[in-house]
Amino acid sequence: MKATPAKKAKSAETTETKLAQLLADSYALLGQTQFAHWNVQGPAFFSLHTIFQTQYEELFLAVDELAERLRALDVISPGGLATLASLSSIKELPVKPHHAKDFVAHLLESHEILNETAKKLRDLAEKSGDAETQDLAIKRIQIHDKTIWMFRAFLKNP
Repeated sequence: MKATPAKKAKSAETTETKLAQLLADSYALLGQTQFAHWNVQGPAFFSLHTIFQTQYEELFLAVDELAERLRALDVISPGGLATLASLSSIKELPVKPHHAKDFVAHLLESHEILNETAKKLRDLAEKSGDAETQDLAIKRIQIHDKTIWMFRAFLKNP
């Protein structure tokens, strides 16, 4: 059984290290989305509160699927907040009041980061002949693409 992959230099990226990063980033985004769900205010409250809940519930399932894929590759899945935070590239919003658009802009940026990570994972998995991980990465790309489109549309000025 392989140990949890640590962050390595870009030249040493493997399917396993990129999968662990996507797991950590997804977990961080789940937390940030739930933070937005709990604290969003203003005229868009009802629609954003609902969509944020839908998204963090989807991310919860995704995190489990990503961790289980690592296990299928005989790699220990990273766990614990400190470990996951050390592997993640997602910034946290400070705990203070935020405008609804600030939440959406932050989550948009985070989804863009995850989308790029998933694309790198897809490419690494393809190069290594790991069709199952490639398929999982493509699924994540599709979900992040849709969310990116929706958040950009929300932030667009009329």
